[in-house]
Amino acid sequence: MSDYIINTTRLGLRKWTDADTNPFVAMNKDKDVMKYFPGTVTEEETLAMISRIKTHFNVHGFGLYAVEEKSSGAFIGFTGFAIPRFESFFTPCVEIGWRLQQSAWGNGYATEAAKACLEYGFGNLNFESVFSFTALNNLPSERVMQKIGMKRIGEFDHPNIEQGHIFCRHHLYRIERFDLSIG
Repeated sequence: MSDYIINTTRLGLRKWTDADTNPFVAMNKDKDVMKYFPGTVTEEETLAMISRIKTHFNVHGFGLYAVEEKSSGAFIGFTGFAIPRFESFFTPCVEIGWRLQQSAWGNGYATEAAKACLEYGFGNLNFESVFSFTALNNLPSERVMQKIGMKRIGEFDHPNIEQGHIFCRHHLYRIERFDLSIG
C-alpha cells in the first residue's frame, strides 16, 4: 500500500483514516489494553484523542501513526511520536509510544513498529534524542523500550496522575541518535 509512511515486513504505519475510529474506540474501552493507565477511555475521549493526533501531524509533521497489519489490512493500534503536553524536567522532548489491541499482543509488533519508528525519526526527521516512559509496573512496555535500545535514565511522578496513585511513578527511558544501531 502506497500510503504507508513507515514500512516493516509485517506492518504499515500511516496517518489515521475514519475506518480506524471504531476499532480504536473499542481498544480504548478494553480493560486489559488500558491495564497500566488510570482507567479506560470513553468514546468521546477517544474522538478527542484522534483529533489531537491529527492536529499534532499538521503542526509538527509527525505523530502517532496508525498501525496496520499488512496481511489482514486491519488496524491494530498506534506507534509513533508525540510531544508531551505536560511539564517535567525532561520536557520539552519527543516521546515514542505505542498501544496495540489485545489480538496483536505476543507477535513482536510493538517492538517491530517502535524500532522502525526510531529509524525513521533519526533518519528522516533528524531527531537527536527520543524519550519514552511508563508506569513502574508496566513491564511489557518497559521490555519494548529495552528491546529497541532505549536506556533507563531515571524515574518521575507523572504530573497528570494523582500523587499516590499506583500509576503515578514512571520509569523514564531515552535513546540518542548515535545509540541506534540500525541493522
